Amino acid sequence: MSGLRAPKAGLGRESQTRVDASFDAEEAKRILYWIRDITGQNFPIEDSNERYKVMENFYKTLKDGRLLCYLVNAFLPDELKLDFKSRTFQSTNNLAFEAARERERIELFIIKAQELGVPEQDTFQTDCLYERTNLPKVCACIRSLGTEVESRPSYTGQRVWPRKSEANPRNFSEETLRASERVISLQYGTNKGATQAGMNFGKKRMILQE
Repeated sequence: MSGLRAPKAGLGRESQTRVDASFDAEEAKRILYWIRDITGQNFPIEDSNERYKVMENFYKTLKDGRLLCYLVNAFLPDELKLDFKSRTFQSTNNLAFEAARERERIELFIIKAQELGVPEQDTFQTDCLYERTNLPKVCACIRSLGTEVESRPSYTGQRVWPRKSEANPRNFSEETLRASERVISLQYGTNKGATQAGMNFGKKRMILQE
């Protein structure tokens, strides 16, 4: 259904061009290899250095939402796992029904990703993938999911994504906190080294006769 839309023009086209220019082909390939390793699904990966080819492969591979659901399902506890026997995952010859089910699968992935700890601001709208309006945002969401699951103490697999930052609380004694109150911050100003010597602002001009 997305292929029936008219191509963008004018400012919309310029905006889309800027978004596509931020697509990281190397990260996209890393994502696809990671999905293949986690899900065990076999699918072709465009391993070239041409961004457009990698982008096209990335979009077509993930567009129907199935692989994304397989991916998130691999990390969900049993009580939250997706039911792949449901109507949502059944194919149909009706194009309208098929498009609706593909979008529903993408939405399911987004919901389950949040249940696994991905912040809402790191997720994406369905159209970002299905209408390929913001594929870099899709990459960012999957990367965030990888970071979340690899940061869990129970995770024992190979690390692919950056380690999640951890809290580093500091505990100061009451004496240390009190000592800080005796220090005058520079925000309050200082007169150290400053005098009014030599200043004559406002002084009348003296006319002397020689």
